[in-house]
Amino acid sequence: MIQRILGLTAYFLRNLYSSLSGAFHLLLAVFFALLFFKDAKPDADYYIIMVTVYGALAGFLLTLTITTRANRAENANWIVRLPSRVEYLVAVFLAALSITVLLQLLVAGLGLRGGINDDLTFARVGEMPPIWLSVNILIIVLALHASDLVTKGCSRVWIFGVLLLLLFGQSGSDNIANWISGRFNQLSFRLGQEGMSNLADPLRQAGNWLALQGGPSLKGALGLIFWPFRAIVDGVTVSFDRTEALAPAFLLLYATILFLLAADFFATKDLHLIE
Repeated sequence: MIQRILGLTAYFLRNLYSSLSGAFHLLLAVFFALLFFKDAKPDADYYIIMVTVYGALAGFLLTLTITTRANRAENANWIVRLPSRVEYLVAVFLAALSITVLLQLLVAGLGLRGGINDDLTFARVGEMPPIWLSVNILIIVLALHASDLVTKGCSRVWIFGVLLLLLFGQSGSDNIANWISGRFNQLSFRLGQEGMSNLADPLRQAGNWLALQGGPSLKGALGLIFWPFRAIVDGVTVSFDRTEALAPAFLLLYATILFLLAADFFATKDLHLIE
């Protein structure tokens, strides 16, 4: 199984290297480094964050490029001969991760072409691999869900729709809590008029609680989901404490769950390969 996956990974990488798409991504990496690392010696915080941003951007674009090529009809023989379609998806993932890391290292090297700042210590260098890899892996898995190769029905609409709702819910938690509180109070009033006080009283209490404490509580609950991202930014700009050091592990947990979901979609969907 490992040999088949590695062989497919090499095939996808070779396919990308020998195309104009590969040259485009290489030029994009050089352009990014020249644009965002103009200072001779960038600050360590800025350097780590910008290389992380590039890795996320490159990972998403490269995954879409590779999945488009993997979804071609010329690869049908590969898919039908494999014992499991998941091996094919793993190879796509590894190819995207490999080239993303290589180009990210290129950007990291070009960013230091003017010299190394004094605040870029060995301790700061040690923070980079877990941050870069965890963010890259999560973004690549999200890109798999955005691709035609993995999408099953309206799966990408649901997944990215839920993400948008979570983001909106975190920023507008007070408004959402007040709206739900209003609906609860209206329903409680109607039930009270019909003599159903056993249902009306709990709803009224819930509505009052939401009006007073629902916003902060909802924001805190949704904030837990996005905590790893804030922890990484805070850790880079200030310093990692013991809790924030776990943020990359949480990102990998998210990526694992999403990849298992992507594998299930790809293994059970009707393939529609393009010519």
